[in-house]
Amino acid sequence: MKIDDYMNGGPSGRGQPRGASGPAHATGSAHETRAASATPSSAARKERDAASIEDGDAVDLAADWADISQGLKKDLGPQLHSQWIKPIQVGSFCKETGTLDLFLPTEFSANWVADRFADRLSLAWKIARSEVRQVRISVHPRRRAMPDLRLPGSSMTGSTGTNAMAGSSQTGLVRSAPPAHPGEALSGAQSGLDPSLTFAEFVSGAGNVLAVNAAQRMAAIETPQFSPLYLKASTGQGKTHLLHAIGHAYAAARPGARIFYCSAERFMIEFVQAMRSHEMIEFKARLRGFDLLLVDDIQFIIGKSSTQEEFLHTIDALLGAGKRLVVAADRAPQALDGVEQRLLSRLSMGLVADIQPADIDLRRKILEHRLARFTSAQVPADVIEFLARTINRNVRELVGGLNKLIAYAQLTGQPVSLQLAEEQLTDILSANRRRITIDEIQRAVCQFYRVDRTEMASKRRARAVVRPRQVAMYLAKVLTPRSYPEIGRKFGGRDHSTVIHAVRLIEELRTRDAEMDGDVRTLLRQLED
Repeated sequence: MKIDDYMNGGPSGRGQPRGASGPAHATGSAHETRAASATPSSAARKERDAASIEDGDAVDLAADWADISQGLKKDLGPQLHSQWIKPIQVGSFCKETGTLDLFLPTEFSANWVADRFADRLSLAWKIARSEVRQVRISVHPRRRAMPDLRLPGSSMTGSTGTNAMAGSSQTGLVRSAPPAHPGEALSGAQSGLDPSLTFAEFVSGAGNVLAVNAAQRMAAIETPQFSPLYLKASTGQGKTHLLHAIGHAYAAARPGARIFYCSAERFMIEFVQAMRSHEMIEFKARLRGFDLLLVDDIQFIIGKSSTQEEFLHTIDALLGAGKRLVVAADRAPQALDGVEQRLLSRLSMGLVADIQPADIDLRRKILEHRLARFTSAQVPADVIEFLARTINRNVRELVGGLNKLIAYAQLTGQPVSLQLAEEQLTDILSANRRRITIDEIQRAVCQFYRVDRTEMASKRRARAVVRPRQVAMYLAKVLTPRSYPEIGRKFGGRDHSTVIHAVRLIEELRTRDAEMDGDVRTLLRQLED
């Protein structure tokens, strides 16, 4: 929903938020009940009135959630909606704090939703009900706790059962009070920084080296030669991680510095709230008092020109005072839709650092880095190689696939294997795989080893022919969803046991024969590119 709708109190037809009318309606029902009954005691009347009001509020919340859920279904698509949004149960709403509870059935689903959809859910609820100030996402209290799968030394979960990423998302929804003194530092919770997202936890490679070096320079004590820093990356490539890492490193280098991380959506929400409550002076003073401002998903600064105007003035004020600004987006400044030219110019005046999608080598490094945190998990090298090669869209899916695989193995007591990975990660793998065919594989292998294409289906058993044929069978199993019998039919009608033998042989040869491993790596790169 655009900011214009939010400023006008929601989409046309909604009118007054339901939260304003629910109690009045419920009170009216209670009045009719009192008129029709005998003369109940005052205590009984109060109890019945309170119950009636509570029921009315629950009905209104359910009606609001039905509208919000339908809107999210259109935005996210039926699959994501069915998996993550539909299971949400609306809990209680505290009028004193403006806190609305949303419950999910498991800790995993609560963490996932809080990580990816917290800002979107908060904005939708604030549009539907002006009195909602924060949305709290957690596991339903009556649900049985899941087995503890926390990583040693990890901050994924805390004493409250919410994970660190969810914590940062929720912090980003709560309006933090300004420090008592201009020079007073904000705590980690107030700053919105996730304690697990540091430079030490960020794995660098060829595709992100410029962004990492620029981020470290921005966090150093010395004044950077460029400002603002604009981090550009597609979804799940690490731009949010770098934003948080800059904040942590800057705080370590400058104790007492005032640092703040927020999403562009939160900026818009707070801007509108400040306008409604006539607190624009306080809003501006608070934003411009930070030494380092980190703004994520800047592509969502859309709609009202007044919002962009205020953000532009904030940039000018911060840079004019020698302070630092880092923003992140999923596209280049010039590709931002609905953003005024003056703001685009300011965003482009520093350094635009592109984070390229992780290549195969970086994906391996990331998996190995994450695996080191699972002290009790045994993941074979061929599974790591399989994940690194097949989950190539973004790092978030890559790490999520590894986490899901290890969690499933621990919960069921099964060892991690290539077969288990193929069975349990079907949804992730199908979304990432380019449809490489066995014909493509055979052509590439024959060209690489300089053998005739007919040898792939021939009965010849000369070593110069057999080994390329076995490599092609291995690649067919790794790069396609075909079964062993299907692969055998494409190689002259060979039995599935022949294909299994070839796959296992090449796997074993790769561990002890550097030349064979190099050949396979070269062919994999050629086919994937």
